[in-house]
Amino acid sequence: MTLRPLRAVLFDLDGTLIDSAPDLVGTLNDLRRDHGLAPMPYAELRAHASKGAAGLLKAGLHELDESRRGLLRDTFIERYRQRLWQDSRAFDGMDEVLRALAAAGFELGIVTNKIESLARPLVKQAGWLHLFGTLIGGDSTPIPKPDPGPVLAACRALGVAPDECVLVGDDERDVRAGRSAGSRTLAASWGYIADSDSPHLWGADGILDGVAELLSLISDSHKPY
Repeated sequence: MTLRPLRAVLFDLDGTLIDSAPDLVGTLNDLRRDHGLAPMPYAELRAHASKGAAGLLKAGLHELDESRRGLLRDTFIERYRQRLWQDSRAFDGMDEVLRALAAAGFELGIVTNKIESLARPLVKQAGWLHLFGTLIGGDSTPIPKPDPGPVLAACRALGVAPDECVLVGDDERDVRAGRSAGSRTLAASWGYIADSDSPHLWGADGILDGVAELLSLISDSHKPY
């Protein structure tokens, strides 16, 4: 089967574009202090930064039962909202790569499971809102990733077919969503991947060892129409 040239690059947000773990883990440790618990090591919680509020609370407040953690979800989100860009930063080289892709004519989009009211200000802080033609949050469609719906919504917003896109993400959910939508997929190995996890088993079309490897999309065989 001959692949059509790429016209768009879709990105996950946390762990792919932005290293947001410092503020997510910081918020979680604030909640631990509120409950008289000692802070957990950053390295122990970093791999959970792509798992959303529920996943972070489960990993970082395992001393509490599920019902008590559920009651803390809104508190966690509002605490995190106050420190979105305190210690978070774009991954090294990402700004240059995004601008190069945009200059080459690619449509850019974000497909994240982070709720849109948190994702959009985070992207604004990074100075990227003008680079992305669409931002699909975890609450922008009825079902978040790994459902293909968010990827398909991003394709519609950009005016491209799913097989003209590649989705870049650091979680198996990203790969599953992209593949189900009919898009190509790339796993970002610099993201929040646990030592026990193996991106090679996700079924992605490729694994990126570093941010700069995204520039390989700009080549004679993959230039947009």
